[in-house]
Amino acid sequence: MSDPEQLAAAKAEPAHFTALSSPSATSPSSIAGSAGAELGRQLRLWLARWRFYEQSSLPWNRARIHWHFMRSEAFVRWPVHGNVLSALQEGRLTVGRHTLFEPGVWITAPGAAEVRIGEGVFLNLSVMIASLSLVEIGDHCMLANGCFVSDASHRYEDPDLPITWQGFESRGPTRIGANCWLGAHVVVTSGVSIGERCVIGANSVVTKDIEPYTVAAGAPARPIRRLPGAPTGPR
Repeated sequence: MSDPEQLAAAKAEPAHFTALSSPSATSPSSIAGSAGAELGRQLRLWLARWRFYEQSSLPWNRARIHWHFMRSEAFVRWPVHGNVLSALQEGRLTVGRHTLFEPGVWITAPGAAEVRIGEGVFLNLSVMIASLSLVEIGDHCMLANGCFVSDASHRYEDPDLPITWQGFESRGPTRIGANCWLGAHVVVTSGVSIGERCVIGANSVVTKDIEPYTVAAGAPARPIRRLPGAPTGPR
């Protein structure tokens, strides 16, 4: 191959191939340094995720959560998930006296979101409360295993954006009145108000307001009958 041909061939080589062909790029120290930098980046990312997702399980945070519940005369059984501690410390999660969290309860209230839980409330195994703005649960409510209560839902309309990046939307606060019983795996959606002394059947999805003293069930939940003691005056 002539000199001009060699020069043309060298110019045609991809830049990354030329770089990898240089002695410095292939030296053991260079390779080790690059691998170490990548490992460090991955480790920092993993630690950030671990600190966020496991924040409630850290011994000192666990003690702080128990302290807040003790001061509220309530009790929490482990594990508890979500940003419970930060919400308690900032006054965005309030828990009334004699309330009990069974294992696996998950509270998520990012930013300025609030969760207000009244007195004597019983949240059974794996209940999740997700607040974008405000979720309220009145006094002496019972939420059975696996219930989900939220004031928000995922956006999904943009076909060009991954659904996990589209954020949330809300129809307003979600409220559950006092003395309500929600059966296992009930879902209460954004902007819904459930009146006092309601019973919601297991596996129901509540998408509209429920009048006080009502038994409702289904997906979507519909009233079945009125409970004794319901007000008889104009509604």
